[in-house]
Amino acid sequence: MKKEIDAAIQEVIDSSSFINGPQVKTFCSHLEEYMNAPYIIPCGNGTDALLLALRASDIQQGDEVILPAFTYIAAVEMVASLGVTPVLVDVYPDTFNMNTEHLEQAISRQTKAIIPVHLFGQSCNMEPVMKIAEKYKLKVIEDNAQSLGADYTFSDGTVKKTGTIGHIGTLSFFPSKPLACYGDGGAVITSDATLAERIRMIANHGQTQKYHHKTIGCNSRLDTIQAAILDVKLKYINSFTDARRKVAGDYDRTLSSLPELKIPTSSPFSTHIYHQYTIRVKNGRRDALQAFLKEQNIPTMIYYPLPVHEQEAYKWVARTSGTVSNAASLCKEVLSLPIHTEMTDETQRFIIENIIRFFRK
Repeated sequence: MKKEIDAAIQEVIDSSSFINGPQVKTFCSHLEEYMNAPYIIPCGNGTDALLLALRASDIQQGDEVILPAFTYIAAVEMVASLGVTPVLVDVYPDTFNMNTEHLEQAISRQTKAIIPVHLFGQSCNMEPVMKIAEKYKLKVIEDNAQSLGADYTFSDGTVKKTGTIGHIGTLSFFPSKPLACYGDGGAVITSDATLAERIRMIANHGQTQKYHHKTIGCNSRLDTIQAAILDVKLKYINSFTDARRKVAGDYDRTLSSLPELKIPTSSPFSTHIYHQYTIRVKNGRRDALQAFLKEQNIPTMIYYPLPVHEQEAYKWVARTSGTVSNAASLCKEVLSLPIHTEMTDETQRFIIENIIRFFRK
C-alpha cells in the first residue's frame, strides 16, 4: 500500500487542508458504507469517542454505568471522569467478554447505560444486552476499538457489524488496531440522527454554527492526513482480517494439543477478527513462558495484568456486582502471542516451536 498511502498523504500536503479536509468526509462515507451505518462522526482517538458517546447520552454525575471487570481502562476512565460510578460485572472465562447473565443483578435506579467491550476481536453477546437495555430503558454504548469488522448474528439470522448494534458505537484507529492510522484517530457510530448531531456538536466546541456555542463541548478531530491513510487501508480491511485468521488458525492447529494451554474460543454468534491471539497458561506458568519467549526475542503482551477493581485509581471509585472471579483469574493466565497481517510462516513456526519446547523441556 506504500505508493497509495504516499500519494494520499502528498495530496493532503499539496492542498494544505490539514483540518477537516475533504478526505475526512470521503473516509467517513466509505466507512459508513462498510459498516452499513448512517452516521459516523470522526474524532481524535478512541477514548475521545467514548467520552463523546457518554456526553451525548446525557450520562451525568451520580449515575451508574455497567462495564466488564476485565477490559482496557479507557471506557471505565471516561465514565469515572464524568463523576459517574463504573459498576463492574464478571466476564466469561472462555471468550473474555462481558457475562450477560450478570447484567440484571447489576442494575440499580441510578443505572443509565451499559458499555459492552468487544474484546480481542469478537463480539459480546449483544442480543441479551439489547433486550435488557430495552427492558430497563438503558443506553448501550459499544466499545468496538478492538473488533472493527466482526459480524454478530442474532437468533433470527440478522447480521450486523459490531459497533452498529447499540445506540452508539465507538472506534479507535490507533496504529495497532484492526483499521489503523499513523497516529491517533477515532470515530463514533450511531443510527440516530439526533444523537449524531449532538455528538458532532460536542466534538466541535459545542457549536453547529461557527462562534455560536449551544453546549459545553471539546475539540476532537480526525486529522485529514490520518483520514487519507485510513481511506486507503479501508479498501484492504477484509484481506487484513483474512491474514490474521490464517495466523490464528495455524496457532489453533499446533497449540491445541498442549494440555497446559487454553487456546482462544470463538463465540457461535460472532465472527472473530483476531485483533489479539490470547491464550491462557495454566498451573501458574504464564510468567515463566513469557520470560522464556523473551529470551528467544519473541515479544508477548499481557492484556491485562490487573482487573479494573484492583487498579489503584479505581479501588474506591468503581464497585463490583457479584463475584468477578473470572476477571481476576484471567489476569493471572492470559498471554497474547504475536499476530499481524505481515506474519510469515517461518516466523510463526519459530514462535510455535519455542512454545512447544518450553512445555517439553
